[in-house]
Amino acid sequence: MADQIRVLIVDDIPETRDHLTKLLGFESDIDVVGSAASGAQALEMAGRLTPDVVLMDINMPDMDGITATEKLAAAVPNAAVVMMSVQGEADYLRRSMLAGAREFLVKPFSSDELTASIRQVYSREQEKAIRIAASAPVVTADSGGTPGGVAGEDGEGRVIAIFSPKGGVGRTTIAVNLAVAAATELGRSVVLMDGSFQFGDVGVLLNLNPKNKSIVDLVPELEQGEPESIDTFVINHSSGVRVLLAPPSPEMAELITPSGVKRVIEALRRKHDLVIIDCTSWFNDTTLAILDAADAVLTILSLEITSIKNMRLFLEVADQLGYEQNKIKLVLNRADSTLGIRVADVENSIGRKVDHTIVSDGRSVVYALNRGVPFFLSNREAQVSQDILRLASVVSGERAATVADDARKPVQKKSMFSFR
Repeated sequence: MADQIRVLIVDDIPETRDHLTKLLGFESDIDVVGSAASGAQALEMAGRLTPDVVLMDINMPDMDGITATEKLAAAVPNAAVVMMSVQGEADYLRRSMLAGAREFLVKPFSSDELTASIRQVYSREQEKAIRIAASAPVVTADSGGTPGGVAGEDGEGRVIAIFSPKGGVGRTTIAVNLAVAAATELGRSVVLMDGSFQFGDVGVLLNLNPKNKSIVDLVPELEQGEPESIDTFVINHSSGVRVLLAPPSPEMAELITPSGVKRVIEALRRKHDLVIIDCTSWFNDTTLAILDAADAVLTILSLEITSIKNMRLFLEVADQLGYEQNKIKLVLNRADSTLGIRVADVENSIGRKVDHTIVSDGRSVVYALNRGVPFFLSNREAQVSQDILRLASVVSGERAATVADDARKPVQKKSMFSFR
């Protein structure tokens, strides 16, 4: 008999708990291991019963479902939460996803909707566990291995710069969701640095309150020597991504020097598997310092003539700077857009193949942008999220050759990519 999905039901209304228990009792692959009447009771029972999935009501008197979900993520990280609510407002969805919920069901929902959500969440968590286990290195007593299998020389993490010589091609959106995918699905220790020092948007996309923490506070500390703890300067996002924000006002960008940026990157890479940096869209000394320090540069372009022209110029500059060709990876975004330009035209114009592609899903992406929730959290099943996960696998060092080959196949057949 196949493994059963262990489910814990959490709702303060007895009739609802009984109804859900009876509904799920008809499913041969689902086992209701318990029901809790409050958030506090849910935490106690989850620690004891180790459920695979927790059905969590959002409105409860002693501890609401969002608070309980946050605490559950720390106490029982292997339990995936499906949030239930009679209110379907975007704010409830946003807060639930940021707390760590994997799905959001609006009451009343059908039996099919309920069981489908439970199975999908369970399946995703199982696949995630397999990916993490497969990517973990074998560490011997004298190997000095680093967890995650992504460390560079001397046990340091990899630095990935996200750059585009033209704005408006989805650079920040890709950077944010790439970081979230690597942290949530691949189990990496990820820090996301906003390298657009004048007008950074990473904090907006993640709905973060700066709290007077930014790179402009960290640089002086590094100039004087290694700070006691970088934790003072980064903000922890609920997805597990750690974020180093851009300065709160444009004029403060002048305080950040190329040498300061290099010190920040060196400090971050010593403590994380992946350092993902969202660069600004123009060349200056600090941007060049980031590109120089990066192990790989993901350069984003779209099917627009100005984007293609600027990319060709950037590749010429990169060659003059002495960057090896395999350091620069071309990522075609919004590539299935019907703009009269084919992928083959792009490749012929810039003189090299596109390395990775991302499909278009304007609805999922814009919906997520306007609510401060990465689309990888709010819609994991979307093709755009799967493309981001594939890219995250490559940059984190997992199955790099195979995934890279898969990424190129659509380019040879037809254009198929995109978003903002």
